[in-house]
Amino acid sequence: VQLQASGGGFVQAGGSLKLSCAASGSLITVNGVAWYRQAPGNQREWVGTIASSGMTNYADSVEGRFVISRDVAANTAYLEINSLKSDDTGVYTCSLIYRSVRYWGQGTQVTVSS
Repeated sequence: VQLQASGGGFVQAGGSLKLSCAASGSLITVNGVAWYRQAPGNQREWVGTIASSGMTNYADSVEGRFVISRDVAANTAYLEINSLKSDDTGVYTCSLIYRSVRYWGQGTQVTVSS
């Protein structure tokens, strides 16, 4: 299982960013993909999930600003972050469970300047 998160960068507050999570095979339809983030000095926190069915759910702290989607043909899940705040700064990574094992992608850094 391979997961590769990308698309991070340095952005101004109020802007938007779309992160990608490329998965091996067709795992994003067999298994849901979850997005997490870790701010400096904080523990990693779950921000949202897109289930194998395509249904999404989000942490209360990001509801309304974060949008998770996927492109099945490309085996890729996306995390769009809107109205970026300085608190959104951190390393974002994607994860999925396959055969009872959780796999993590390499994180991508998002830095928001105020």
